[in-house]
Amino acid sequence: IYFDEVADMPPGTQSKILRVLVDQQFTRLGGSDKVRVDLRVISSTNRNLDAEIAAGRFRQELFHRLNVVPIAVPPLADRREDIPVLAEYFIDLFHRTQGLPQRPLSGEAAALMQTMEWPGNVRQLRNLIERVLILGEGTGPIEVRDLPTGEERGTDEGRVVLSGMLATLPLREAREAFEREYLLTQINRFGGNISRTASFVGMERSALHRKLKSLGVVTSNKSNGRMAHLDDEMDDAEEGALD
Repeated sequence: IYFDEVADMPPGTQSKILRVLVDQQFTRLGGSDKVRVDLRVISSTNRNLDAEIAAGRFRQELFHRLNVVPIAVPPLADRREDIPVLAEYFIDLFHRTQGLPQRPLSGEAAALMQTMEWPGNVRQLRNLIERVLILGEGTGPIEVRDLPTGEERGTDEGRVVLSGMLATLPLREAREAFEREYLLTQINRFGGNISRTASFVGMERSALHRKLKSLGVVTSNKSNGRMAHLDDEMDDAEEGALD
């Protein structure tokens, strides 16, 4: 049995679920006989349950019963290489369950989606694909023009990562800022893989390394994989310049 968003359970429901897990039996509503259960429970939440317990909103006993094999699922922004695969899955799912057109995802559309922010994670991606299939015309590939524009996205939909402040900078600084943000976006899109990034942007691997060094971009291992970021020394220098 799967409990989605387990932290949203009311206190009374938490107590009942805990009792079933402890006793492995329950009584049906209006009945008197005990019903034995033999089940495996999977639960999920996007909240910090330690904080919920401290605030008195979630029962600690239930947490320990559920937290036998914890699995931390990284946010979609930390696994951008999964976005095209998930998008294709949802396209097929909506075709089978709702009869929506099974439109392939173009490479350009997939690349744009990999540069967007996804605060709503997989649910947001699913909603976006469903909307594109419902509102789109024809059965051809999903193109960039089919995706929401920046104005249509607002604050709740994905936004393009590249900065909108470039117009305020001189050409040389704007070009450097664009190259830095562009390469940061592409490296993280490919999960920190420099070879794949170099192939996509059309540079030799050695040339890309030199460019990254000149821009102060470094890669390091994070808990969810290899990620690109600005070198700490460059961050300090930029903050000093701003001060």
